Amino acid sequence: MNTLSGVPRHVAIIMDGNGRWAVQRGLPRQAGHKEGAKAVREVVRGCRKAGVAFLTLYAFSLANWKRPSAEVNALMRLLIFFADQEVAELREREISVDVVGRPEDLPTATRNALFELIRQTAGGTKMRLSLALSYSGRNDIVSAMQGIAREVEAGTLPAAAVDESLLRHRMTTKDLPDPDLVIRTGGEYRLSDFLPFESVYAELHFPQILWPDFKEQHLQEAFEAYASRERRFGKTSQQVAEEK
Repeated sequence: MNTLSGVPRHVAIIMDGNGRWAVQRGLPRQAGHKEGAKAVREVVRGCRKAGVAFLTLYAFSLANWKRPSAEVNALMRLLIFFADQEVAELREREISVDVVGRPEDLPTATRNALFELIRQTAGGTKMRLSLALSYSGRNDIVSAMQGIAREVEAGTLPAAAVDESLLRHRMTTKDLPDPDLVIRTGGEYRLSDFLPFESVYAELHFPQILWPDFKEQHLQEAFEAYASRERRFGKTSQQVAEEK
């Protein structure tokens, strides 16, 4: 999966602002999530058209289980609806779907719908859409390290073999490259436990709009901002220029 010149290979998005969008209009928060699903469709199409190879969406964090049960239940139903309604277009556009995080935490019906979506889109080779569900970057790191620690304690893994590469391959994001661009809508300037290990060199973009209002034009603006950045990865500007 190759990307066009100047387009980030991996885009990760914190889709913030659904609830506030609804409250501003005197609607229940669930209405904002439904409207946000339309923005998901537009962004998936926009990324596919632009040549993005990997798109990761922060759909439901581990901390989101603390929200009112009515809102959580509505989100779980919306995921089922998404899986059912989008499968045909995703297959047509050759987009595969996977889940990072803790899908085992999801209700059975939601989990089964998502696993069926993953199965039906498995042949997609043009773009991978990853849904971060019941996801926490810290939890992902801790869980991976606990597994490694058990193997070291049991004597099946030498401590000297523990390195960054091993840790990466024990995390639920193991099949994804590091994100090149992280976008957060909603006016907040934080990552909220989203890909903290993977996004250390990502470019960050914070459009001042709520997620349901995020359109393809805003995605293009994010790409233009990304293209204007100098990505040095610890090197000097001169070194980067000489390598071009």
